[in-house]
Amino acid sequence: MKRIIVSFFAVVSILYCSAQQTDWSGVENVFGKKGSVKDGVFKITFPRTDLKVIIGDFTVDPGLALTSWVGFVKMPDNSMMMDDNTMAMGDIVMLDNEVAPVIAKLVSVNLNVTALHNHLVGESPSIKYLHFSGKGSTMKLAEAIKSVFSVTGTPLTAPQAQNQTTKLDWSKVEAILGTTGKQNGKLLQYGFPRNEKLTESGMEMPSYIGMATGINFQMDGDRAAITGDFVLLADEVNPVVKTLTESGIAVTAIHNHMLYDNPRLFMCHFWAIGDPEKLAKGLKAALDKTNSKK
Repeated sequence: MKRIIVSFFAVVSILYCSAQQTDWSGVENVFGKKGSVKDGVFKITFPRTDLKVIIGDFTVDPGLALTSWVGFVKMPDNSMMMDDNTMAMGDIVMLDNEVAPVIAKLVSVNLNVTALHNHLVGESPSIKYLHFSGKGSTMKLAEAIKSVFSVTGTPLTAPQAQNQTTKLDWSKVEAILGTTGKQNGKLLQYGFPRNEKLTESGMEMPSYIGMATGINFQMDGDRAAITGDFVLLADEVNPVVKTLTESGIAVTAIHNHMLYDNPRLFMCHFWAIGDPEKLAKGLKAALDKTNSKK
């Protein structure tokens, strides 16, 4: 019996290490750029640096609200004895005239459309967001997804890095939100995972594949713009809407991103421009209405 138990845990350990050391270089070669790995999810982002989007007098940075992405995660039935089996999910940022070609391409390569909607309000030009998913061979999924991006103006290569001469002080915002965010030029970015176990089609989904509340700040002089989406259960939707509205933060969209999620999740998108600390206080009050990890 001891030998059986030792053998069992040895196999589990090998499979776990294999999953943690998945080689995603083939996917990077398909897209021609590097990705990042977190919690078993491999993700590549594609900022729409080809677009100049304005809301009122504010120019939206591609990293604030105009970044397409795709995430890959190994299915739980993978083993050393089985062929490649992967789930991919993502979000494509599109101009209105790109919507029909993208959907047609998704259909032709057997990828699933899971949502199509706005995230912003009043932007020029008008932007739409399409969420998609697929299952199968990692490389076949990567090739199919790249063919979808190819019918848009999305730059697949990384833009040339620009030097940020002045380091912005986000310490007051970070103090209000209670944690350090990721600084990227004029941006401060957060992801707040939920405490529940979240699944899609019965498979547990890590927060890094789009299951965390996303909050983005973009500094412009002494003001900041904020946008992102709260990932909510049904009973949290209206308390969050009420809190955001009373804080002067506009709710711009409420919708789903997936088809077979459990528990059912609703994404509440928002937008505001103003004093960074005041906006942070409104966001913190809304976060406190959710079962999120703070």
